[in-house]
Amino acid sequence: MAPTTRPHSGRLRAWLTLATDNWLSRGYLAAAGSAIGFFLYAVYLSPDPGFAAIWPFAATLPLSAIAFLTPTPELDPATNWLTPLLFTTWVSLCALVNAGLLGMAARAFRTRSAA
Repeated sequence: MAPTTRPHSGRLRAWLTLATDNWLSRGYLAAAGSAIGFFLYAVYLSPDPGFAAIWPFAATLPLSAIAFLTPTPELDPATNWLTPLLFTTWVSLCALVNAGLLGMAARAFRTRSAA
């Protein structure tokens, strides 16, 4: 019989549980989500976005700094809409990873204080 779920879905579900099962991680995700929302508003609705990418980038450090280590290709002007999309996707994934790490830390401190 073939399994009904993918082999990695359990790991993903466990990581998402770590990222959302405590108030510290939820608060972090709310702050990162607000920064991403401000970035998207500034890029698509504001006449001058300025340095709007600083807030989501700073909220998801140190993982988001990896983006500076990769070379950036020159984009065709017809695909300029792709840059905010890629940035938003990268920062969102960084926020989920950071929230999972915060959840692991909160769980470790909770079990250490209970023992």
